[in-house]
Amino acid sequence: MTMKTRLLALPALLLALGLGGCAHVPPDTTIAAQPDFARAQHAASIHLARDGWPEAQWWRQFHDPQLDALVTQALAASPTLAVAQARVTNARVLLRAEQSSGGASLGLETGLNRQRYSGNGLFPEPIGGNFFNDAAVQIKAAYDFDWWGKQRALVAAALGEVNARQADASQAEKTLAGAVAQSYFKLQALMARADNVHQRQAIQRDLLAARVARVRQGLATSDEQHGAERDLAALGEEDARLATVAAREREALRALTASSSAEPAPQARPLPEVDAALPAQLGIELLARRPDLQAARWRVEAALGRIDASRAAFYPDLNLNAAIGLDAVSISRLLRADSLTMLAGGMLRMPLFDSARLNAAIDQRRAERNELIEDYNRLLVDAVRNVAQEGATLQGIARQAESHAATRSASAALLASADKRFKHDLADRATVLQARLALLQQDDAALQLRDAALQTQVALIDALGGGYRADAQQAAASPSTPTTKTQ
Repeated sequence: MTMKTRLLALPALLLALGLGGCAHVPPDTTIAAQPDFARAQHAASIHLARDGWPEAQWWRQFHDPQLDALVTQALAASPTLAVAQARVTNARVLLRAEQSSGGASLGLETGLNRQRYSGNGLFPEPIGGNFFNDAAVQIKAAYDFDWWGKQRALVAAALGEVNARQADASQAEKTLAGAVAQSYFKLQALMARADNVHQRQAIQRDLLAARVARVRQGLATSDEQHGAERDLAALGEEDARLATVAAREREALRALTASSSAEPAPQARPLPEVDAALPAQLGIELLARRPDLQAARWRVEAALGRIDASRAAFYPDLNLNAAIGLDAVSISRLLRADSLTMLAGGMLRMPLFDSARLNAAIDQRRAERNELIEDYNRLLVDAVRNVAQEGATLQGIARQAESHAATRSASAALLASADKRFKHDLADRATVLQARLALLQQDDAALQLRDAALQTQVALIDALGGGYRADAQQAAASPSTPTTKTQ
């Protein structure tokens, strides 16, 4: 065999030795189970009047300009959303950094040194024992082949984190819009109930005046007067409590919308009717509708990319580099043709005896993947449970409202009868006032039921994803459920 043949065979021999001596990738025996979407359903007994998912701007279905303006303001000025968007931007920067790593690179290097060479060193006189300038100009090129896909895996992991951060931002928007709507409806209910209390206070004052007159006339005892005074005081206490809660709710709404204290508070408006919708089937559709599930899914995808990168570290890595330039011991000679220098070569890195570190690294990535998959599965179970609970609650409130409507109807009939008897001198005015008080108390209970229904409707909208829909391009880039193949 000639010397040339031996030199040509050397790289192949080194590669064969490298492949034979590479660290062994340990098998993956602890893969977490995938979610069972067949079980991701609410009970068949839970159903509402309408079937469907929330719209993107679901709050507009209430036809309340004040609510629309508050949600728009909150989404535009929220510090929480600003933080979420900053995290998205940071993830995108990291993605660009990964995308720019590896592959081809080209650079220019220049240098100028003045050095005294040893008189007893490698170089004899006239170099040894004298000062010389060393000038160099080089263009260097390198190429990383990424044979085993390590860089591609890191890019995929960074892309998964970008998508997860975007889903997190959507989750923050959804949560904020729901909080604004719930706070707004709570405030409207409190203002309506306060107005109801004021009406009852006026009637109770009339009752108290009638009791005082009857006591003075000797037609009633002082106990009846004290009872009327007690009932009036209780209404005053309720009025103060509602005012306190309303003040707190105004401040909460101001904080959610980033409003200043100079901006006017929302004006009282009638509470809207509840017209909630619940899809007949959840299943895998819930994945695309919930941003928190999408964020968890993309974090699993990012973890899988990091596992692939850890796998690639077990195999040899070959990089090529080349350089061409000028080098001379004098600046005046730098531009001469005989100052030309050239370099071409490669670097082969092989993990021959590094199994412990590599095994620990890939085990860590696999453990991280399993943790993320289990968290994803937990979120899915929680999501289905939330939908079912809010749907069942809303359904129960609707039944309560039906029963209460019958109670109020009976109270209204009693008031009509008392009015009729009063006009025919068959009942006193106090009887009519008591009947009006009873009807207003039923109206207050109806307001509380309406508020509970609205709070639950918004909570159900939130549980169904708040109008979120996974980006079609993201969905096409990866499977719809976390991949748990052996890594």
